[in-house]
Amino acid sequence: MAAATSLFDPLSRLFAEGHARDIPDLLSDEQFARGGRATPAAVLIAITDVPHDPQVILTQRPRGMRDHPGQVAFPGGKLDPGEDAVTAALREAEEELALPREAVRVIGTSDVYHTGTGFIVTPVVGVVPPGLDLRPDPIEVADWFEAPLSLLLAPDSWTTQEVFWRGATRRYLELDWQGFRIWGVTAAIIANLARRIALEGLRDAA
Repeated sequence: MAAATSLFDPLSRLFAEGHARDIPDLLSDEQFARGGRATPAAVLIAITDVPHDPQVILTQRPRGMRDHPGQVAFPGGKLDPGEDAVTAALREAEEELALPREAVRVIGTSDVYHTGTGFIVTPVVGVVPPGLDLRPDPIEVADWFEAPLSLLLAPDSWTTQEVFWRGATRRYLELDWQGFRIWGVTAAIIANLARRIALEGLRDAA
């Protein structure tokens, strides 16, 4: 099959097909949230438009941050007053990485994820050109990197770990990619997305 000129159309089709289905038991940490905090937030899952080997842009948070210090994350953060999830995700990616919002071709929003720290996170999936001149804001981003979408969507890439947290056993997924530990909220959002986007369909589209 000839290589697609852009990932946008086939990925949009797979995204729509996957989100048209009811999928039970998506991952959530809502049971661990305490204190009534429910802060709306959004993240951008930015996928490079390279049909044969698309990458996902990820960041590492500075260790001095209050929430999820040092963890691998998607660009994103809390919604400002009057914002929707898409606007917030694009704004945060621009603030954190100088990723121009006009460079993002938004595909759609995926399943909301409740974190144990009280955030209600909407993932926004979009396609971006490869080779963008990203410049991380050192206050919000300690480092950034790309990981293959095919690796992240493959269930056998991940190991399951357990920790006793807030009075209960919490299971979480973990993956080491070139020295970066991808786990927790980011891993769970990826795992939920993997149930919406068929990996085989993505390979067929390349």
